[in-house]
Amino acid sequence: MKKRTKLPTILSLFAALFLVLGACSNSDDKSKEDKEVKEHSEMDMNHSSSGDVPEGLKAAEKPTYEVGSQAIIESGHMESMKGAKATIVGAFDTTAYAISYTPATGGEKVENHKWIIHEEIKDAGEVTYEPGAEVTVNASHMEGMNGAVAEIESAEKTTVYMVDFTPTTGGEKVKNHKWVTESELSASK
Repeated sequence: MKKRTKLPTILSLFAALFLVLGACSNSDDKSKEDKEVKEHSEMDMNHSSSGDVPEGLKAAEKPTYEVGSQAIIESGHMESMKGAKATIVGAFDTTAYAISYTPATGGEKVENHKWIIHEEIKDAGEVTYEPGAEVTVNASHMEGMNGAVAEIESAEKTTVYMVDFTPTTGGEKVKNHKWVTESELSASK
């Protein structure tokens, strides 16, 4: 008789365990995106830069947001960016790439970093890289990025902007942040 009473109890425990594990594995895209933004923002990122641009990068002739104008950053590369008012410092026509790479200095793989531009790829040439291509990064947006071998996740021909902004979380003004794409900006109110 004791074996019969244990079997339903054991089966009930297994069923409860599967329900709990199933609930834990059901994360929606929003929470995954929020986690990636938080992890990305906690990394050692050079938010400000000298304002130097790669050789061969051409200024946009008729950008939507002109140098000196203001726009709202709609992207969330870092927690403190989304919703910040930006001053446009530079506008350039190029191809922007989202990349995944392991830092040249070691450490965890960085997934879907936005953005590096075509002119920041070593020996880039004229041809736009397709998703899946391996490239060597020639940019220092984050520690360990320069010299890292990266995989192209996506490519977008667009106008990219260098911007100044004050983080929405407070702190020092970020100067010459590279890069925000045109679709990540909206008109300042």
